[in-house]
Amino acid sequence: MKKPKKTADSTSLSDISAQDIAAILAGTHSDPFAVLGVHKTDEGFVARCFILGAEAVTATALDGSVVGELECLDPAGFFSGEVKLAKQQPVRYRARRGDAEWAVTDPYSFGPVLGPMDDYFARQGTHLRLFDKMGAHPLKHEGVQGFHFAVWAPNAQRVSVVGDFNNWDGRRHVMRFRSDSGIWEIFAPDVPAGVAYKFEIRGQDGVLLPLKADPFARRSELRPKTASVTANELHQIWDDSAHREHWASVDQRRQPISIYEVHASSWQRREDGSMLSWDELASRLIPYCVDMGFTHIEFLPITEHPYDPSWGYQTTGLYAPTARFGEPEGFARFVNGCHKVGIGVILDWVPAHFPTDEHGLRWFDGTALYEHEDPRKGFHPDWNTAIYNFGRTEVLAYLLNNALYWAEKFHLDGLRVDAVASMLYLDYSRKHGEWIPNEYGGNENLEAVRFLQSMNTRVYGAHPGVMTIAEESTSWPKVSQPVHEGGLGFGFKWNMGFMHDTLSYLSREAVHRKYHHNELTFGLIYAFSENFVLPLSHDEVVHGKGSLIAKMAGDDWQKFANLRAYYAFMWGYPGKKLLFMGQEFAQWSEWSEERALDWNLLQYRMHEGMRRLVRDLNFTYRSKAALHARDCEGDGFEWLVVDDFENSVFAWLRKAPGEKPVAVITNFTPVYRENYTLHLPAEGRWREILNTDADIYGGSGKGNGGRVQAVNAGGGIQAIITLPPLATIMLEPEF
Repeated sequence: MKKPKKTADSTSLSDISAQDIAAILAGTHSDPFAVLGVHKTDEGFVARCFILGAEAVTATALDGSVVGELECLDPAGFFSGEVKLAKQQPVRYRARRGDAEWAVTDPYSFGPVLGPMDDYFARQGTHLRLFDKMGAHPLKHEGVQGFHFAVWAPNAQRVSVVGDFNNWDGRRHVMRFRSDSGIWEIFAPDVPAGVAYKFEIRGQDGVLLPLKADPFARRSELRPKTASVTANELHQIWDDSAHREHWASVDQRRQPISIYEVHASSWQRREDGSMLSWDELASRLIPYCVDMGFTHIEFLPITEHPYDPSWGYQTTGLYAPTARFGEPEGFARFVNGCHKVGIGVILDWVPAHFPTDEHGLRWFDGTALYEHEDPRKGFHPDWNTAIYNFGRTEVLAYLLNNALYWAEKFHLDGLRVDAVASMLYLDYSRKHGEWIPNEYGGNENLEAVRFLQSMNTRVYGAHPGVMTIAEESTSWPKVSQPVHEGGLGFGFKWNMGFMHDTLSYLSREAVHRKYHHNELTFGLIYAFSENFVLPLSHDEVVHGKGSLIAKMAGDDWQKFANLRAYYAFMWGYPGKKLLFMGQEFAQWSEWSEERALDWNLLQYRMHEGMRRLVRDLNFTYRSKAALHARDCEGDGFEWLVVDDFENSVFAWLRKAPGEKPVAVITNFTPVYRENYTLHLPAEGRWREILNTDADIYGGSGKGNGGRVQAVNAGGGIQAIITLPPLATIMLEPEF
């Protein structure tokens, strides 16, 4: 190797130390941008490059004109030489080895892409466009097409982007460190879309970490591969302005919301058992939901995740729609297709924790970066996952930007936030001594509270048509109240108590139900304390719990009758509705992510009857304002029969200003009652608008012949009605 020459008063052509060259070749140099690329000297400009395998290198301008021949300073591929340039600018190299020749555009001859304001806002945690800056983005920079890469790793000694474009060699694209923000960046010229990449990170101790996927990757490889993939900016011609304007202009609490919860990979499958693409799902699932009358589809997490049985709840790619169903554009087309027919799309979102897979966020730069270092705050004992450090501004910005990203880029209508209770309590699933109290000595995670409040404030502020829904299973106050009133700011909260109490009641034999009457009346004590969604979710039909039809008491006939009565009870109950796939046609088997639903059951009368009932319930709920316009307000509900525990009968009135009321009556025993006295608010004829015992639903056909007459009998207005066995009926005045 040629010995470097030093001068005391100028920078010369060969003013490069043997230590610098050795560090570049080893990939350990702390600042390769200070050595490689184009540099101004006292004599003009010098270009230096490391091109593995090259024997000779010619430097050219971007237009192809030769600007200099470089000298080999190390046979491993280090070259340096004067270049004739009028100004600092990017250069290309023509590298040769024997008869082979190839071109290399020098990544170190380009200036930075990020600026000081990016550093400032990133450090403050207030950068609300991080999803446009971080990760990998196609860019024409200083006249050249390529990809800009940026990753936050403040404690790393060195970070490189490696991938198919550089043979996964960490020496070739060592990134520029921005000390003000802890972000590393590099513009990699000529890198195309569709190329796999990861980050090679050397920790503070100089030890190489396992290759890391991009936290901001917008596309990933199909599992079991784990690399991120360069992707063009999402291109979708949206045809959903009417849909979005509607939801942005209304009070969501007063709109009919009936959600079909779907696990995308197991709703239906191809004949060979493989998963459907987004376009195939769109052609089947969207028409099905339109026909069934659901207003929204809620997907279990479709963000990238390595392990199918996690159902997506242990995600390693919060910004990437999973590759299981194709490219991200496919998901955008799906959402657009839903919006064109008036169906909203809700994403199950997981900001509470992340898996410990080595290619993920855990110990990202050799330190506990995204998670708490102390396992008492940073490790989740239930799921063996890492908990986000909600006290770190950059972590909050990462999560907050993700919520905004899905709403902006994919036009999502809502985020159902998973495991909120685990975020709110420092002692969640922990014994004494296994958790750290907050600064006031309590068990509330004040940092998580501030994050959730900030997330909801930002999402509703930027996207007023988007709803956020909390899966929160405790009595934490004001989950769905505004932040300025001390609430968490969610639009809605899952009513886990309703789900637990009603399923407990329906699992009991009818003869015992009178002793547990309060399981169905208790919920009305708190029904309007939050804006509730009534969930019959995936969690209730897995892990040995059995399907909903299997939970019902009695013989097969009674099981179907119980479930039909239960569904109508729920659709008449105050609160928005959510039903997990397969339960609309009473699938017998417990749900499994490994196979499609048992669609063959629809050939049988009882299962097809159940599907018809759910369809009719949805359309009844949507068409009758009394059933939805005051779902979250107490003035929309009035008990008619609350204490008839001997007969296990429940009845109430649903109301809305200026609308006809609807009476909901349920008989939760198999006893057929022909002369039941029911007090109603007005005289006249009331029409039976729904009867779950109708023959078309698989019932026995008992009922009121379509109408009942309410008369003033001295003791108030009352009607003598027929209560079918194990059935719910709905009545509406004809006047």
